[in-house]
Amino acid sequence: MNSKETKNNEPVKDTAPRENVIYTWVSRTLVGVVALEWLLLLLNQSWLSLFLVTIIMVALISPTLFRRKLDVEIPVEFHITAVIFIFASLYLGEIQSFYQRFWWWDIALHSSAGLLMGILGFLLVYLLNESKRVELHMTPVFISVFAFIFAVTIGTLWEIFEFFMDQLFALNMQKPMLGDPSGLTDTMWDMIVNAIGAFIISFIGWWYLKRKQTFFVRDWIRTFIQKNPALFDK
Repeated sequence: MNSKETKNNEPVKDTAPRENVIYTWVSRTLVGVVALEWLLLLLNQSWLSLFLVTIIMVALISPTLFRRKLDVEIPVEFHITAVIFIFASLYLGEIQSFYQRFWWWDIALHSSAGLLMGILGFLLVYLLNESKRVELHMTPVFISVFAFIFAVTIGTLWEIFEFFMDQLFALNMQKPMLGDPSGLTDTMWDMIVNAIGAFIISFIGWWYLKRKQTFFVRDWIRTFIQKNPALFDK
């Protein structure tokens, strides 16, 4: 059992190995499911779907590759969240047609995307604020506004990606709704729920930062700083 000592010389259990096991189990299971789908599509010669599943496999594996190749130790929570979201949105949503089977799937995924991108925006700007290499002292309002704008921007870029995929490969990523075969209504609702999710996490972050209370994003940032002290030295 790995452990470390506190200032009072009391052993504290190191949870990193357990987190790594969880991350490895989750990522390998999801990649295995997609790999099986890839083989079935290959046998059936479904080339377009095979191409899409290949992209999904690369997307699922990329967090692991980044984690190994980059000289930066990223908390395992980020990787687990990224892998699960990619699997739910691309594989379940597009390949298994969850967007058509469950009317709420698209709304849930885009709302979650707004929350996740908002969290990522908090992490990016807060890390700059904490870094000794960058002389910045940002207010809670600025950090929250940046997180919101960052999340909305990423959501908009994703909608642009869906549009071009539909145009180039005749896909159905922009889901036409009743009375709107162009998919514009779906796109607008996606952007609206994404913005709502981004606003919720930005408001919560502002509330906690203003009162200097515990905020789970702050805990993730502290973990990142502890694992990468060289990035924050002068």
